[in-house]
Amino acid sequence: MKLLLDRVRCQGYGNCVIAAPDVFDVDDSGHVVLLIAADDLPDDRTAEIKQAVRDCPVSALALED
Repeated sequence: MKLLLDRVRCQGYGNCVIAAPDVFDVDDSGHVVLLIAADDLPDDRTAEIKQAVRDCPVSALALED
């Protein structure tokens, strides 16, 4: 599974950070940044990452198999 992030679409709501704080952060410009490799997602964080994808109000996050 790979995590896709559209930084152009991101508006910095931070819902992803709330859902998975070990995976996402918001930088000084207000955009999400990944704290892990997008193509090497830890199995123990899958549920949190899926919740973060669902919680993004602008669909800036997606998962790809």
